Amino acid sequence: MVFWYGDGMNGWGWFAISAGTVLFWGLLIIVAVMLFRTGGRDAERSSGSRPVTLAERILGERLARGEIDEEEYRRRLTALRSGEP
Repeated sequence: MVFWYGDGMNGWGWFAISAGTVLFWGLLIIVAVMLFRTGGRDAERSSGSRPVTLAERILGERLARGEIDEEEYRRRLTALRSGEP
């Protein structure tokens, strides 16, 4: 709410309105960015997929190149995953 005194507002009134507007929009943008980032993390967590480790990626590449067969791949993958905490 703007209070008018006489012919117009003094310098402090303009400063207060300007600072308040900048703070309002700044806080609004910060809240929007935080909600956007948090929403992305929740979607990743709820997907149920676990991150692929470097060892699993290398093992998959070896399978794709034909260096190991599928049985060896599954055996080593099980061994890798059972060693995790």
